[in-house]
Amino acid sequence: MDHPARTSRRRLLGGFAAAAALPLLGSVAACGGDGDEGGSTDSNKPVELSIFWWGGEARAKLTEDALALYTKAHPNVTFKKTWQANQGYFDKLATLTAGGDAPDIFQIDDNFLAEYASRKVTLDLTEYTSGGKLDVSKFPPSLVNYGKVEGVLAGLPFGENTQGLVYNKTLLAKHSLPEPTTGMTWEQHIAWAEQVSKTAKLPGTMDPSGNYMAFWVWLRQQGKGLYNGKDLGFTADDATRWFDLWAGARARGATPTPDIIHEGNESSITKQLVVTGKAATSWVWVNQMPEMKKSTKDELGVIAFPGDPSAQWARASMYFSVFRGSPNKDVAIDVLNFLANDMEAGKILGTERGLSSNMDVRKAVEQTVTDPAMKQSIQVQGELATKFGPQSPEVPLKGHSKIRAEMIKASENVVYGRQKPADAGKAFFDFSKTAIAS
Repeated sequence: MDHPARTSRRRLLGGFAAAAALPLLGSVAACGGDGDEGGSTDSNKPVELSIFWWGGEARAKLTEDALALYTKAHPNVTFKKTWQANQGYFDKLATLTAGGDAPDIFQIDDNFLAEYASRKVTLDLTEYTSGGKLDVSKFPPSLVNYGKVEGVLAGLPFGENTQGLVYNKTLLAKHSLPEPTTGMTWEQHIAWAEQVSKTAKLPGTMDPSGNYMAFWVWLRQQGKGLYNGKDLGFTADDATRWFDLWAGARARGATPTPDIIHEGNESSITKQLVVTGKAATSWVWVNQMPEMKKSTKDELGVIAFPGDPSAQWARASMYFSVFRGSPNKDVAIDVLNFLANDMEAGKILGTERGLSSNMDVRKAVEQTVTDPAMKQSIQVQGELATKFGPQSPEVPLKGHSKIRAEMIKASENVVYGRQKPADAGKAFFDFSKTAIAS
């Protein structure tokens, strides 16, 4: 499973390197516009499509099997398959694209989708969805919208995810403490965490003041957002109030000590505080539950983030995009349509990239899942989907990965007493303005 909530320092450096290479992309993309010849779908014309993705060996095997199924149905189409681990993937993608050797189809996430789309590297998929060549009728509308950049569908979501508050059910039962519930206000959550801390002698909640997901949901519950068009969707005062909220929670003993908070910010998903026994809750993506469960014998539960759950949305765990300069656009689109909507292909791909975007395929895959943690993840995401609001945000602006890292830094400046919330809030806001403009 991917861990989009956890971005290592090395991954961030890789992202910055990729961003540095991207200025070269504009000239490459110009070699093929959206209106160019899309390539023949004639079953007698040989076509080799290049496809590039990140992931482990398990993902590679499943992806290759699904592509083989496509070739079986379309013998003229073969694939040049390339994959690698997460580390360095976006460096390689930027290098390939800048060197004029961009893959016809490539996997991408919401840290970089806006960057590639703004430089006209990705094909606009809108005309294909409206023309019926790319069927998204079985996708949650908010999930499709989360692939749009400035109104243009730049990537096809390949897996759904949403924000989740994971808690230790075993710990709570041991101390006869109530479980948190979806719909609790932020103040109610902090009061609940304070009670857990006092009774169980364990911090009730991981401090999420450096967690951009939590901040984003909190903003949306106030009619704002992390971004608004090409600008930020929040003010320095909003950031200050967020840091103030959690300063108050720390003062009440609801969260861990600074060093443990730092550990939670830096840890991989399998070492989150809720599974290492250093906090009763952690703030993650729901599809990370199976990985977390491998690291603890305790029973875990998961609910929505505090506040109105309609502020949450169906987030794409990742996308597939088509290179705008591909000489075989129509074939590439047909491959994406097959991978996303064919029932047998969906069963092969399973939940490796998250829950299938096609709801019919998802239901079929759910019947084949045997892992209890994955079953729970599917069930919870299904329940939360009924509470989502109709609107999802557009994908993050370029500079998002820098903003994510800076938010942790600003939060920890407050946590360690190096800055007051107001100073950290202004510094974070100023940095973010620069990040999206650079």
